[in-house]
Amino acid sequence: MDVAVLGATGDVGRQICTQLVERQVLPTTSRLQLVGRPGGTSGRAVHGLRADLVDAYDEHAPLLDVALDPAEVVADVVVVAAGRTAPAGSGGVPPSRAALAAANADVFRAYADALAAHGSGSEVVVVVSNPVELGVAILAERLGRHRVVGMGAWLDTLRFRREIAVQLGVRRHRVGGFVGGQHGDDAVPLWSTVRISGLDVAERQRAVARLRQGRTLATFPAEVARAKAELLTVAATDVAAAFALIDSWPPDLRALARPWMTHQSGAKTATGTASATIDLVETILDGRDIVVAGQVALEGEVSVGGSPVHGVLGVPVVLGPEGWSRVLLDPLPPDEDARLAEAGAAVAAACAPWTGAAAGAATSDLATSDPAASDPATSDPATSDPATCATPTTGEPPR
Repeated sequence: MDVAVLGATGDVGRQICTQLVERQVLPTTSRLQLVGRPGGTSGRAVHGLRADLVDAYDEHAPLLDVALDPAEVVADVVVVAAGRTAPAGSGGVPPSRAALAAANADVFRAYADALAAHGSGSEVVVVVSNPVELGVAILAERLGRHRVVGMGAWLDTLRFRREIAVQLGVRRHRVGGFVGGQHGDDAVPLWSTVRISGLDVAERQRAVARLRQGRTLATFPAEVARAKAELLTVAATDVAAAFALIDSWPPDLRALARPWMTHQSGAKTATGTASATIDLVETILDGRDIVVAGQVALEGEVSVGGSPVHGVLGVPVVLGPEGWSRVLLDPLPPDEDARLAEAGAAVAAACAPWTGAAAGAATSDLATSDPAASDPATSDPATSDPATCATPTTGEPPR
């Protein structure tokens, strides 16, 4: 089976390509397509990336191909990591969610149209780029909703599990549980889904109660906002102290604050983002069905806040070689249900100007109709959270 990485020369795109080859996810008979765009720096860099990968991994590298036109993209799994994002550690006012959507909507649409016209009709698309929910919405409109999944909820899930594992002194593979909602500030830690290997129901309930410290998700958005403001103040004089402060917080808050602070520090979270993406790619390629969390386009499979969801939302799903097939989400406690409903409303509002009937009008208002208005080699979407535009006072969240 073949994989194409759109935005291959950006920070996360390059990491995805490198890890796919280094971890030998693809056999030597499969093809890895490195996709850039003509006229920008990625059009040059993508050829150099191909040469570098061959130089490093010649003995077990798959067939490496270069594509510079959306119509040339052909693969069983397509990873969307192309577009614009805020630079790491910018310290200034980040782009709003609407600005990032305006920058990347045409990128999503160009590849969606090209895959619909020239693809096999069965490829599965993993969306990494920012905003991930918008990418899922646009691609799902053109390709079919079950063939498109956003990786943001899976990355949030892995971070949530790790923070719980650290608190309990166990390895992450012993911890289950999911994060849903919108990737970034509106991520929803689903504490009711947490499972810990070796603990019975009563023991798990006591452990979760200790970890939550009497808090509910009703106060979680305010906690996140306060945490970011406090981190910016502390990090202005001592970044190490800011990371130490994060260690003192509950696991769900750490799961959002730590990658955000990593981005603010000037580092990037490309390695972890790429690794989570490859988890999904490997699942699709090897024929297994497993339960992951992902942003998907729903048509009433889930009800939150008393109403069925018709739109994109991060939820636990069964993912396999043909895409996602089912949502696995039991009835939620009131605080989780309310927060998931709020996240769904935020996603719907953010996507509305760029999808469905509104898409044509939104596109006509753009200053450019270039389908790849951002050069992935210099402004890769995956240098920060693929789905989230933070409030102007705190900066763009990291992945």
